[in-house]
Amino acid sequence: MTSPQRAPGGFPVVGIIGGGQLARMCQPPAVGLGVTLSVLAEAPDASAALVVPSSPVGEHTDADAVRTFARDCDVVTFDHEHVPASVLSALEADGAILHPSPASLVFAQDKLAMRRRLTALDIACPRWAQVRDAGELKAFGDRVGWPVVVKTPRGGYDGKGVRAVGSPQEASDWFDLVVRDSRDGGLLSDGLLAEERVPFVRELAVLVARSPSGQAAAWPVVETVQTDGVCTEVLAPAPDLDGELSAAATRAALRIAGELGVTGVMAVEMFEVADEKTSQPSYAVNELALRPHNSGHWTIDGAVTSQFEQHLRAVLDLPLGATTTRDRWTVMANVLGGDYDELYPAYRHVMARDPGVKVHLYGKGVRPGRKIGHVTVSGSDLADLRERARHAADYIAGVITE
Repeated sequence: MTSPQRAPGGFPVVGIIGGGQLARMCQPPAVGLGVTLSVLAEAPDASAALVVPSSPVGEHTDADAVRTFARDCDVVTFDHEHVPASVLSALEADGAILHPSPASLVFAQDKLAMRRRLTALDIACPRWAQVRDAGELKAFGDRVGWPVVVKTPRGGYDGKGVRAVGSPQEASDWFDLVVRDSRDGGLLSDGLLAEERVPFVRELAVLVARSPSGQAAAWPVVETVQTDGVCTEVLAPAPDLDGELSAAATRAALRIAGELGVTGVMAVEMFEVADEKTSQPSYAVNELALRPHNSGHWTIDGAVTSQFEQHLRAVLDLPLGATTTRDRWTVMANVLGGDYDELYPAYRHVMARDPGVKVHLYGKGVRPGRKIGHVTVSGSDLADLRERARHAADYIAGVITE
């Protein structure tokens, strides 16, 4: 592995394990802050490796590769949550500074651990249970009502590892894996997470950041729009959001960050629901992500401080930046892979057709349904912004050709 080139003046090196688009989007603010990034990338052509000069290749599961990488870094953070506990322990034993810490990261790695901790903190969540076999799932479903949502506690993302089932039989193949992993120590050795299916109004996300010294900041609550389990659109701030709900959701997210000892950016994905007793707008926490998150990509163009700059500030314990918006509304639309491999012609067309649209592509190969980029547009007319953002994203993906 090659060592990162340090900038003069005593500026630090931030290491990121994982070479995906989140690491890639940390590079521009790193330049602005004067710090050096080094990325442990999965391949020489990984998304971040294309733009970060110091991008040694290594797997996040390879303890020797990760330890060697971390020795050249002043602080280490993460592009994803999938670094094994054994590797994290080895880094801690070496004295590496990890943000977020393994003790915090577990709540993003393990949904059962997350649910237990949030319940202990009396944070509103869907009713849930740990289930290891069809009988336990049946008992839970009969108690809360069918259908129920079943999740694999580890490894799921973008709708993967999540099912809505109307009977235990619809999860029988997962229970077979539970039996196998209970024997072999695999990802499903603790069983599955079952949750009630929440009748929600819409999905929200609260993005916050926290530094080691305890400073914290929050961006406005946003609305996220999901299609087949994948986020396709983010509206910032969430339109027509009740003021008391906005304040309560933000307080909850900041409290979670403090109680879990989070360092860096954290996204709290929520359902907006009607309170059972008062029918007033309320929330239930769905997921946590202890890293920059898709729901915060709008901040690159729409906020004074982007989530990526804020994450670097936080993990370095620098003063946090302002989270105020630059315009009345910002809309982000994800670009999902379609049937067209050559993106550059469509990219040029979108820039010419609508100069107000900001296009961010990730340097990733096209696969159907894969997140390969996003577009953002800001202004005062929300309906117009949504149409423009959707048109640009669909044109680049090849969904439309005019």
